[in-house]
Amino acid sequence: MAAGVGSLVVPSPVSTANARIDQRLDDPFWVKVAAQYDVTGEVIQLENGNWGMMARPVLDAYRASIERVNRDTSYYARRGMGRDLLAVRAELATFLGVDADEIAFTRNATEALKALIGGYNRIGAGESALYADLDYGSMQASMHAAMARRGARVIRIALPEPATHANILAAYERAFDADRSLRLVLLTHISHRTGLMLPVAEITAMARQRGIDVIVDAAHSLGQTEFTLPELGADFIGLNLHKWIGAPLGVGAVYIRRSCVDAIDPDIADDRPQSGLIDSRVHTGTVDFAALLTVPDALRFQNGIGSSRRAARLRALRDRWVARLRNEPGIEILTPDDPRMHAGITSFRLSGQTSVEANKALAADLLDRFSIFTVHRTGLASGACVRVTPALFNSMADIDVLTQALTEIVSQARNRR
Repeated sequence: MAAGVGSLVVPSPVSTANARIDQRLDDPFWVKVAAQYDVTGEVIQLENGNWGMMARPVLDAYRASIERVNRDTSYYARRGMGRDLLAVRAELATFLGVDADEIAFTRNATEALKALIGGYNRIGAGESALYADLDYGSMQASMHAAMARRGARVIRIALPEPATHANILAAYERAFDADRSLRLVLLTHISHRTGLMLPVAEITAMARQRGIDVIVDAAHSLGQTEFTLPELGADFIGLNLHKWIGAPLGVGAVYIRRSCVDAIDPDIADDRPQSGLIDSRVHTGTVDFAALLTVPDALRFQNGIGSSRRAARLRALRDRWVARLRNEPGIEILTPDDPRMHAGITSFRLSGQTSVEANKALAADLLDRFSIFTVHRTGLASGACVRVTPALFNSMADIDVLTQALTEIVSQARNRR
């Protein structure tokens, strides 16, 4: 099983895969953490939102699980793996702060949220469901498809920009009060588009007062910021474990509060008689069992860091470049500095450059000229942007290279006007 970070020895010198770690800029603890990742030397990787890299101890554990599952196949699967997976689920439940019978594994947050949105049955003809422009595209599509089958309307709102704690709450309050037939709202805890972190607990409380159910997309928040599921106050949550928790690809989870299981229809492929179990709401077929068996190793590695320490590090990486560029003429930082409203992800654009083509070109310029890998994002009501997503293996030196590159790009853009 993987060791916690606290028991690891700092390599000396730091491995070449992490050659950008500057021990004059980074605390020795983060040098130690970064040394546990085999990072590409081709680019400065600041696009870590797609999925997270496994730390070396987790990758080693995954390889061992692959070998066991491949070697023992059904002999293990039909005689002992079920017991082991129940133990994995119990460990994850403790990490999340809920009971084991309130969660089930999925292959990703999208699969979890599709089960929740598609199976939600407390809405009918003439009633309404709501989502926002920053919500994930496939979840927006799921809302439209699921509500159409039930004869319900779909309402889309654009979140205010620049966002503040007060105007986000006001936007949802206006939307809730504008339609008394509203029964369901989708909330994305941390947006994959801009990194905006919603005050989910407060919005959920507001919704509950009006008889509105909440489905929370926590794909990017679990592991990026500090919380347990009960603190969000929502009855239905979709999660990823292969982004910020660093489990192998293909591991997510769905949470349904025990008292609310009947609000989600069983999966159409599930024929088990225990219809009151959360397991009947998701039916994935055969999955990567080795990936599931590695979840405890990923949790152990993260626990060795600590949730508050991890969240603070990701914020510090983000704040280093944002603080230096926030007031730079010619650049728009799209995520507020209020610590209640962001974690590690933040997006930007050059002033007035809202087209997809302009932001694709901007991301390409960062890669081609400065060897910095980012990604453009679309779907915002205000236009496209470029997303910066640091990870635990990134150094302050990486962030300084980004700052210098953006300063140069902005200066050149001003000179062309």
